[in-house]
Amino acid sequence: MDRQMYHYATVSRALQELTDKGFTTDFNLEEDRIKGNPDDFTIEHIYRYEGETDPGDEATVYGIIAKDGEKGVFVAGHMAYAENDAARTLHEISIRGREE
Repeated sequence: MDRQMYHYATVSRALQELTDKGFTTDFNLEEDRIKGNPDDFTIEHIYRYEGETDPGDEATVYGIIAKDGEKGVFVAGHMAYAENDAARTLHEISIRGREE
């Protein structure tokens, strides 16, 4: 899996760049779809933002492509992996992609 990792200065800059690349769907609004059908998604881009002074500012931005070609983003905050099933699912997809 040929995934791109980008390092932008801010999360908003990463989101703008992904939007410019056609990633326009907000998959945060479709968490149940991700949780229920993880094999329908691939992660094309991953952007990790680490807050310089506050760990609460940490976030991961995923550029996702659905099987039907729909492109979008999912933003997972610092505590998302502990609190959000969709964020955990995307993290697992990311790890599974590295093993393939």
